Amino acid sequence: MQEQYNPQDIESKVQQYWEENKTFKVVEDESKEKYYCLSMFPYPSGRLHMGHVRNYTIGDVVSRFQRLQGKNVMQPMGWDAFGLPAENAAIKNNTAPAKWTYENIDYMRGQLKQLGFGYDWDREIATCHPEYYKWEQWFFTKLYEKGLVYKKMSTVNWDPVDQTVLANEQVIDGRGWRSGALVEQKEIPQWFIKITDYAQELLDDLDKLEHWPEQVKTMQRNWIGRSEGLEIDFKRADNGETFTVYTTRPDTFMGVTYVGVAAGHPIALEAAKNNPDVAAFVEECKNTKVAEADMATMDKKGIDTGFKAIHPLTGEEVPVWAANFVLMDYGSGAVMAVPGHDQRDYEFATAYGLEIKQVIAPAEGSELVADLSKEAFTEKGTLINSGEFDGLEFKAAFNAIADKLESIGAGKRKVNFRLRDWGVSRQRYWGSPIPMLNKEDGSELAATEDMLPVRLPEDVVMNGVTSPIKADPEWAKTTVNGEPAFHETDTFDTFMESSWYYARYCSPRYDEGMLEPGAANYWLPVNQYIGGIEHAILHLLYSRFFHKLLRDCGLVNSDEPFERLLCQGMVLAETYFRKDEKGGDVWISPTDVETETDDKGRITKAWHKDDGQPVESAGMSKMSKSKNNGIDPQTVIKQYGADTVRLFMMFTAPPEQTLEWSDSGVEGSLRFLKRVWKYAVDVNAAGTAELDLAALNSNQKVLRREIHKTIAKVTDDVERRQTFNTAIAAIMELSNKLAKAPLKDAQDIALANEALNAIVIMLAPIAPHMCHQLWQDLGHEGDVLDATWPVVDQAALVEDEKLIVVQVNGKLRAKLTVAADSTKEQVEALAFAEENVSKFIEGKEIRKVIYVPGKLLNVVAN
Repeated sequence: MQEQYNPQDIESKVQQYWEENKTFKVVEDESKEKYYCLSMFPYPSGRLHMGHVRNYTIGDVVSRFQRLQGKNVMQPMGWDAFGLPAENAAIKNNTAPAKWTYENIDYMRGQLKQLGFGYDWDREIATCHPEYYKWEQWFFTKLYEKGLVYKKMSTVNWDPVDQTVLANEQVIDGRGWRSGALVEQKEIPQWFIKITDYAQELLDDLDKLEHWPEQVKTMQRNWIGRSEGLEIDFKRADNGETFTVYTTRPDTFMGVTYVGVAAGHPIALEAAKNNPDVAAFVEECKNTKVAEADMATMDKKGIDTGFKAIHPLTGEEVPVWAANFVLMDYGSGAVMAVPGHDQRDYEFATAYGLEIKQVIAPAEGSELVADLSKEAFTEKGTLINSGEFDGLEFKAAFNAIADKLESIGAGKRKVNFRLRDWGVSRQRYWGSPIPMLNKEDGSELAATEDMLPVRLPEDVVMNGVTSPIKADPEWAKTTVNGEPAFHETDTFDTFMESSWYYARYCSPRYDEGMLEPGAANYWLPVNQYIGGIEHAILHLLYSRFFHKLLRDCGLVNSDEPFERLLCQGMVLAETYFRKDEKGGDVWISPTDVETETDDKGRITKAWHKDDGQPVESAGMSKMSKSKNNGIDPQTVIKQYGADTVRLFMMFTAPPEQTLEWSDSGVEGSLRFLKRVWKYAVDVNAAGTAELDLAALNSNQKVLRREIHKTIAKVTDDVERRQTFNTAIAAIMELSNKLAKAPLKDAQDIALANEALNAIVIMLAPIAPHMCHQLWQDLGHEGDVLDATWPVVDQAALVEDEKLIVVQVNGKLRAKLTVAADSTKEQVEALAFAEENVSKFIEGKEIRKVIYVPGKLLNVVAN
């Protein structure tokens, strides 16, 4: 056994052992309980960053722990390989996206292997491989056949100079990123999947996800946005035509003073034909992209269309205004405006001098005040100025007004969802071609199975303007039943690939279908999923939706894809900068900075290593290229070893919280591993002995109790609580106690061996290379991963003796070691016999004796 811990030698040797022995290759085994652990797969950007390292370390620790519980553990890895960044990089580097992507995958795979992650590399997938996206295309055609896919016109960003669709991230200050031209909003045909058909089930099934963070479930509930309300029909005063609005506040219905319609609503478009001002407003809105999230803060603008609508209950005429805060994509594109009780409507009415009417008053006994001269009163309360509905509270008013409108055929109750159907069309090149065909007569049909995969050409030249498959008319040409047809030249949104990759891992080489049924139903659902909170809504919601589609197509038999979800926090690092000549910030890498700190670790002075000149500290922030504060994982691995990096990542903060990078913290992690190694060397040199429980003295019993208390705590912290940092802290505390324990007699040595074996196994998920080597050096056969997780000896936890603190009038006077089953009277007698207790109560009246069993005896005397 080596005297010194040398991570570089150990880690390369152990990684070679794992590779040669296919340690992490896994197959279905019905005789074992399965465990599927998955971390969100990376985009192959070229290099791992510390966020990746943290995410994948957590997953690897969970996987290795579960394997040590005797489970059949699958942990795969792959690449979310399509997307716009590859196109941008290809243009910048004068290469093709495919070449750039595959080179990055090769490089990043090597980085993952250096960190010792236990992946079954035989299951590796890349979403840009035709063998992968073929089945996605096949599935899309099946959804089309089931009526869950449709095409409709939708608004996109259009660059009029480059004549191309732009992604949102390619629009900078309203202009195209390449041409600088003002971006227009243009309607083009887009493909959609009917996620709204599953809105209620997606909402209801959140209640089944007991092991998901409440924050994530709340975000999804809000995104789905179920609301109960009324659809109300207004009639135009001029021609009697009906148009519909939707409201969740029918109690405010008698306060409607105008109706707002979107600039794209038929009423606004009709008004624009004869009114140049309306036409100009419609055109302005058409070229202003409004996200729903921005509506609350943007300036409210509008114009009177000149049309009037008839209030269905009062018969009064109210003006119809085109307004920029009403969107055609949401609801019917028309809203009833109640400025007295909706702040958005209030701001609009105030700006344009429209009537504001109060119809809701604070409920009786409420401390709320309704002052419509200042703002809308938006709380629920009691109806006033509402005719026959006066005096009703919200629920009663809702039902009464709904009943009235339904009785006259002017409205109906309806459940609405904020969720909109999933638009999956992208006009970019680097993505899976959408498997649809257009015939010369304008009709559409799905690509036939023998046409799949519709292959994306990879040997292309990017001009930065047009997608190569759109620029090459020959690519799209094909025939169906001898008739000419054209392939769709849009590609899938990359969320399509990431929505089902977890399922393809179950049978990644299966070529007879999308999923091999036996494998999919053996492994799914995923037991533990790990990834960033930024994916809480779209990726996780789309994956849940996709899983239900897979189920309804008979490909899986479970309802949800991920049983348990852990959202890891960000990795932060110090940021440093200097001002340039123009006063701008020039960010300096932390690796180029030397610092001095005070006794609390706060930076008091910082300077550049190269020139010795001062730099400014800007505190901790998320590692990013923009602030030049990323730490290269490979540099740290080379200096400290992968196990040290892994230990630091798991120990420094709970997994869901942010982690602050600290060189001193990394060095501290290395020192701990060295201490464990030294203890192993010492115990190995002392030899072995048979543990004889009957021969243990009191100190040895106390030490063995600490060993088994630590096993119990670490097991619970890792498995149930997932507080890996406290598990490591418990191992460190035990290690400190073991280092002070003697190695003299046979029972000392036996206890040390029991403790060391337990520590090596418990640390194996976190520092796998070192523990693999120690397990071998300590004379064990096989891999530490095939060992049995240490079992708590409940008898060892039973205390024969208790340490009792004795106080007189609250001050410590003695400590007693007593039998664990001692009575209060027995403890009291022993305490009074103690000289340092008796002298403080001599001659005094004992007023009270307080006894906390097994802990404290307090004598109150005066």
